[in-house]
Amino acid sequence: MLDKPLMPKATAVWLLENTSLTFKQIADFCQLHELEIKGIADGDVAVGIKAYNPILANQLTREEIEECSKDPNRPLSINKKVLDYEIKTVVGPKYTPLSKRQDRPDAIAWLIKNYPQLSEGQVSKLVGTTKNTVESVKSRKHWNTGNITPKDPVALNLCTQNDLQKAVEKANRKVESQKKAKLKLEANK
Repeated sequence: MLDKPLMPKATAVWLLENTSLTFKQIADFCQLHELEIKGIADGDVAVGIKAYNPILANQLTREEIEECSKDPNRPLSINKKVLDYEIKTVVGPKYTPLSKRQDRPDAIAWLIKNYPQLSEGQVSKLVGTTKNTVESVKSRKHWNTGNITPKDPVALNLCTQNDLQKAVEKANRKVESQKKAKLKLEANK
């Protein structure tokens, strides 16, 4: 967590305008020199800097400012409250820039050639395209079939090596379970 407020000079301007804190308290909190705070108060320093409210920014509480206003020896302490937030991962096809879109059929051809166990759905997720495109490349009915040369999708930056490995492992597990199911059926006959 931060031990220094965001935009210290703007925060100092706000604290000078809106509180009765001492120059030393403001200087210590904003990690500026006390003479710089005096210069801000005199209008010599930070001319034109818009005040930044540390309460709205959740860096200080009103109670903390009131306590420090009553006791000039007490230093201001930054609010260490940790905000809970959730990191969302993007699900589904990701955006591919126009310059990379021509590389998709090449990547599809490479995946089909090197990992035939991958389903069309897995290939389309890895490359960020549709199943119809995968199917047309696979059946050689793609409109640009003559110009398709298999290229590694990781090298083309269409997917990560980690994503490719996970997809291949999943496909291999699926193939193994299908083989086991087939052997059980044959054994039961």
